[in-house]
Amino acid sequence: MRHGATAYGAVAKEIASPRDLEASLLLKAAARLQAISDAWASNRSDLDAALLYNRKLWTIFLDAAISGESQMPAEVRQNIANLGMFVMKQTMSVTTDPKPEGLASLININREIAAGLRGQS
Repeated sequence: MRHGATAYGAVAKEIASPRDLEASLLLKAAARLQAISDAWASNRSDLDAALLYNRKLWTIFLDAAISGESQMPAEVRQNIANLGMFVMKQTMSVTTDPKPEGLASLININREIAAGLRGQS
């Protein structure tokens, strides 16, 4: 039965829309950061990996936004670039001065963008 679930998951990923996939990845990153924030004393060792995952995700979004091949409207691209730069700055801030409250803005941005991608805003 495990093989069936694995196969279904693989097919679901292939047929999911890019927006759904992006939303899922943002929510995964937000969940990882939230888990660390909620249990700071015991989960703090996972902070660097969670921040790295989030940073890589936002690097992809930034690359897509500034790409000359992007079909997004200029205003949307600019907004993504601005958010991405904020995420990078906030990530560096949390890296240099780790505090659980520093994760709140990263978590909220990821959740809000995911909601927008899923049409739930």
